[in-house]
Amino acid sequence: MKRKFAATTALWLAMAALSASAQTQVAAPPKPAFDAELAQKTGADDYGMRNYVLVILRTGPTRVEDPEQRKAMFAGHMANIKRLSAEGKMVLAGPFGDSGGDWRGLFVFAVDGIDAAKALVATDPVIIHGEMVADYHSWYGPAAAMLIGELHSKLAKQSF
Repeated sequence: MKRKFAATTALWLAMAALSASAQTQVAAPPKPAFDAELAQKTGADDYGMRNYVLVILRTGPTRVEDPEQRKAMFAGHMANIKRLSAEGKMVLAGPFGDSGGDWRGLFVFAVDGIDAAKALVATDPVIIHGEMVADYHSWYGPAAAMLIGELHSKLAKQSF
């Protein structure tokens, strides 16, 4: 009987030690302090998220062939991107790298809905000339994306 009691006690103590060890190892890291000012700056909701409009730029019906006109069109495209970014409306933009498809690039806008994004995209020379067309999608994503432009300027050695 003593032997059985000792074995049961040893097993019980081992299980308690394993349980305490497992609880210590599984403990979640401390949550960073909520920054109300940053949440307001980025338009974050209670989950740290916000609404955006994602725009996929695809190959349009009219390729601009003249080299000088094409160069001017893309210079205007980049100037438009910079302007919209400086106004805080464009969160990010960039081309797709797969040359075989018709997806050319994307924009992410922090605006109130698809109609507002359409009005902004309509100012872009690649859309005006028919070089590209746009598809629009509502997107719910992290409000931290609003900080990309600010961070990008600290990382880029050159500008487009």
